[in-house]
Amino acid sequence: MLPDATLPVPSSLMNLLAGLFPLFTAPSFRTFCGLACGFLTQTGKRTVCGMLTAAGLAQVWPHDRAHWFFSRARWNPDELGIAVAKLVVALLVPAGEPVSVAIDDTLFKRRGKKVWAASWFHDGSAAGPDKTGYGNNWVIAAIIVRLPFLDRPAAIPVLAKLVVKGTNSKSRLWLAARMAHMIADAFPGRETGVVADSAYAGAELKKLPARTTWTTRLRKDAALCELPPRRTGKPGRPRAKGDRLPSLDKLAATATWQPVAATRYRTTAPIQAAVITCLWYSVLGTRQVQVVLIRDRSATGYDLAPVTTDLNATAAHVIERYASRWSIEVAIEDAKQIYGTGQARNRTARAVERTVPFMLACQALAYCWYATDGHDPADVTSHRARSPWYTTKTQPSTADMAAKLRRVIIAARFRPSHPDQPTREEIHLIRLAWADLAA
Repeated sequence: MLPDATLPVPSSLMNLLAGLFPLFTAPSFRTFCGLACGFLTQTGKRTVCGMLTAAGLAQVWPHDRAHWFFSRARWNPDELGIAVAKLVVALLVPAGEPVSVAIDDTLFKRRGKKVWAASWFHDGSAAGPDKTGYGNNWVIAAIIVRLPFLDRPAAIPVLAKLVVKGTNSKSRLWLAARMAHMIADAFPGRETGVVADSAYAGAELKKLPARTTWTTRLRKDAALCELPPRRTGKPGRPRAKGDRLPSLDKLAATATWQPVAATRYRTTAPIQAAVITCLWYSVLGTRQVQVVLIRDRSATGYDLAPVTTDLNATAAHVIERYASRWSIEVAIEDAKQIYGTGQARNRTARAVERTVPFMLACQALAYCWYATDGHDPADVTSHRARSPWYTTKTQPSTADMAAKLRRVIIAARFRPSHPDQPTREEIHLIRLAWADLAA
């Protein structure tokens, strides 16, 4: 807990926040703790002033202190993300196992011409045929973990990079590759496995570290090549690649299919798979890849073709790894719908570039807190008792985790050591927190 009573923080949460202290100056760390608690307890808009109000500091701190933290304080969002990644791996990933990372991009809608890096981008969730929206486009990296109380993989966001048109940062793949390098450097003794959709495949992947594997979906028109032939002993440069392979449809027609049992989206079912080892020279250069053709619903041909640089992975492992990519879609939806990420109305460059990484770091801290200190098997039982129509609910949702941490933070304000009694406003705040949980 912080040294005075103006900002009480639960000790269980403070144990996580304390590991981030070296990233800030002492005053900035105190502001960070206050805004993090406000972000996690706010049930309304997560604007900068909204976080300050939810922390109970609106009458204690001037609002420009909160805005100054994002626009001028001395801290780096990349360093914060890496520190949170180390915390997630230390607490939730078994020792010695590879670090699984999912990467995707999303649009946080904004308004106004003066918002830094705001522009028109593709938005898959937009209405209409154009699928475009105006706002800030972010590329997000999340660590995929398996938690004992969930029957699905969970993606915990740790890093975020802003797409800025007219600069190197305009390329989502370039940003994704940078984040992959950062995570690999943060865990020098472990392998890193990245999974992303088909948009994240290009020449930037030729620079990947050797201990970083990349799994994505193969484009239908991908130019695959055979492995390079043996050297003939004749003078001249040896061939870097073999002959061009036929199209995926033709490969599927002549491939040897084998039954494989793979777990995807909480279901284990047998499917047909065929494995081809080759080169994707235009994307990964001379690094060999495994293409796994999947035949699930079709009687002929193939349905999906994930590709990976991990040559030691089995076909079932590759299929499950690519299916785990969906967890980052869920994490991004949770960030927007449950945690309110992207609702801050910052406009200047440094403030825009820091606010979303800060919010995603708070989301990761909430996951870590619930997994290490907050989970109780009775959580689901009590929820079903309050809401008996959830007859099939067997595990906590992200909303349940956020609500429990919110109650703990609010309860920390009313410790028995406080000589004064809670005011009506404070009691009303607790009631609102409970009402939000019941809803």
